[in-house]
Amino acid sequence: MPMPPLVIMGVSGSGKSTVAEHLAARIDGGEYIDGDDLHPESNVAKMSAGVPLDDVDRAPWLTAVGRAMAASHAEGRTPVMACSALKRMYRQRILAEEPEAFFVLLDVARDELVRRMHSRRGHFMPESLLESQLATLEPLLGSEPGVTVPVQGPAPDVVERVVALVVAAR
Repeated sequence: MPMPPLVIMGVSGSGKSTVAEHLAARIDGGEYIDGDDLHPESNVAKMSAGVPLDDVDRAPWLTAVGRAMAASHAEGRTPVMACSALKRMYRQRILAEEPEAFFVLLDVARDELVRRMHSRRGHFMPESLLESQLATLEPLLGSEPGVTVPVQGPAPDVVERVVALVVAAR
């Protein structure tokens, strides 16, 4: 089934990478891309030190996210990007590079986010930054190309819900 270039978005701990990986494997021509891999070292160093990124820090990263999606799409693949994309202006910056991008906001209860972040190891994003991410998150507006998906159950169930909602919205 044809799918648009997808941005699996949400705060840290929402399952972006897991859902995006499963989704890319489920879609014909799907290509998983982890937005975290596109951060410049200076951003990773700030986050590792527990310092939230500001809009200036994020700008070149978001351009890189959109360009990576556009390149994948131009080569005939369907990019499935794991990227926080917390603010409307961030999503607009991605859309400026990949106008067909479609956003999937993973909606996870705060207590579950804390549990997930507390249990993961080796990730540069400390649990202490969760509150700043939740404060920054701007839910999708009806005018934005995207859907909000409540995250409940195992990843394969969430992926099926994502597919159904994306197909219904398009």
